[in-house]
Amino acid sequence: MRKLLIAAAAAVLLGSFLAAPAAHAADARNGLCEDGEFCLYFNSDNAGSLVDFSGPVKDYGTGADCVKFISAGSGRGQCVKNNAASAWNRKSVAVTIFFHSDYSGAIDSFIAGKKGNLRPELKNENAGHIVGDASNDRLETGLYHNAGGGITAYYDGYLNTPGRHEGIDIARAAGSDVFALLGGTVQLREESGGGGLSTLSIYNASLNVTIVYLHTNPNDGLNRGDHVDKGQKIAVEASRGAPSAHTHVEMRPGQHDRALPSSNDVLEEPNPTMFWMNNGYNICCQ
Repeated sequence: MRKLLIAAAAAVLLGSFLAAPAAHAADARNGLCEDGEFCLYFNSDNAGSLVDFSGPVKDYGTGADCVKFISAGSGRGQCVKNNAASAWNRKSVAVTIFFHSDYSGAIDSFIAGKKGNLRPELKNENAGHIVGDASNDRLETGLYHNAGGGITAYYDGYLNTPGRHEGIDIARAAGSDVFALLGGTVQLREESGGGGLSTLSIYNASLNVTIVYLHTNPNDGLNRGDHVDKGQKIAVEASRGAPSAHTHVEMRPGQHDRALPSSNDVLEEPNPTMFWMNNGYNICCQ
């Protein structure tokens, strides 16, 4: 009898286990901001209607086919593009919002768990977002080997000055060590006198790209033809040819000595976002 009772109890427990509902997975675009999603809100302070995303969107779109706010509240049914005021990142990686479509322009980044208003430049001026890769470093961490830096002007990120920005400006502090984001061969090391523009360009033959670093004080002893390893110290941050200390990082397809000027109104270099994402760096943060 005892064995029969134990067997019956085990059967009941097994039946309960099998009948138990599975953990609920987040459902994108259901109007609920669930764990594992990134959410945008129509109003500040995470109020009004929201839309929830599971992955990146390079263009929220316009017209009848635009991505819309879908939950109850102010703004429901409105297009998300240029209408979002706040966000909540419930993903385990950083998410970056862009001023322009196709991952360019000014940015605002929300690290994992961050909830709040978009910075003024992006409030109601937002066109898409990208989700970071858990295996990637942040671009500024790769440049400084320290999390203390941040992006100050992204590709095509000028808002109030003439010209277009061909690179990415990243700043920590004058005198900070700067490290190579990719390995390669030195193309040019140039330090103009009197505080003029400095240039350090490194060509990666396997990727056929040149990474150009501007405004730094390049390391002594780096000469054309020298090999540089990824992560090798190459300079210290300075303001050579710039009003404040920062490092301009520019990705140029092909083999080049210099960066392109950012003084005209035409972008000649391709958007570098996916290049950096595919080579181990997330686009994050201010």
